[in-house]
Amino acid sequence: MVARAWGQVRGDAKKLGKGAEALLPQVAVEELFLQNDAVSLCLLVNRRAKAMRVVDFRAGPSNAKRVNVLKFAAREDVEKVFTLVERDEVSTWMKMGFTREANIPGFYKRSDAFILGCSVATSPIEGDLRVALPGSDDELEDDEDEVRAAAIDAAERTLAKAKKATKELLDRPLPLTKIAPTRDAEVRKLVDRALRNGRALTAFEHFGRDATRRAFTLTSRGGFELLASIETQSCFGNAFLELLTAPTTEAERLGTVAALRTMCDTLSAEGIGSCFALTPSDDVMLATAFVYNGFRRTGLLQNHLTVGKDRKDAIVWARKLATPGDD
Repeated sequence: MVARAWGQVRGDAKKLGKGAEALLPQVAVEELFLQNDAVSLCLLVNRRAKAMRVVDFRAGPSNAKRVNVLKFAAREDVEKVFTLVERDEVSTWMKMGFTREANIPGFYKRSDAFILGCSVATSPIEGDLRVALPGSDDELEDDEDEVRAAAIDAAERTLAKAKKATKELLDRPLPLTKIAPTRDAEVRKLVDRALRNGRALTAFEHFGRDATRRAFTLTSRGGFELLASIETQSCFGNAFLELLTAPTTEAERLGTVAALRTMCDTLSAEGIGSCFALTPSDDVMLATAFVYNGFRRTGLLQNHLTVGKDRKDAIVWARKLATPGDD
């Protein structure tokens, strides 16, 4: 097992210039490599969120792969494990007990990424790969299906309320929003404050490997201020967009809608082909901001986020910004 922690200033921060160290999260994401005769994996462990992304270097289903991933997750107090794959690998991970939860259109420029996940607490470590035959685990799978169905219903109610709220906003003017890069000290201060008061949706931890992070402050009249971060991978042409906090008042809701529009305009001007985001599935105000700005709900990640002391499901939002391949 080889480990690398993301959360300290790395060599690539120097290339980004002064203030870039703020873009590396204060709460580390550890990059762990698990390689043996049976598996070749990279595990990205987000300890704050108790989530772990699996990057698989050796395609194909195997019970050893499943056992290694779940044993490590249980040992490290991880509650949610997920992976991003192309379409032809979806069935592989479903055979290993993962559920197809969402997709990200245009993640790989000309093809989509699919997110598959599993909850560590409800996934037995020992067991055979799934096959299309009835077995002794049918009752457990039925229970899991009922839980997921209830979670999807709750997210659908949030989406319906957001669509209704969006229609009511169409005739209302939005505040003018200014955007500016954010220095390291300010990023750390705002993230620390949001974590302490329980409002932080994220600590801007890394989502992928070898990606670039940038932070921006968006402001508008009346004292509205919002910290946002984008993670980009030039080889894919997509952006992972994160907002530090969610709106709690009407003024903040309007400010967030306008701020998100400004962020999308900025990404589009840079030639980013698509962007995606995650929000708590019970947050109607935040969902309204994404619906208003043309994002589509593309799935639901169960038990994926930690907000304050609570575990929450995450709606996956995606939006195409530009047509790839035109350069």
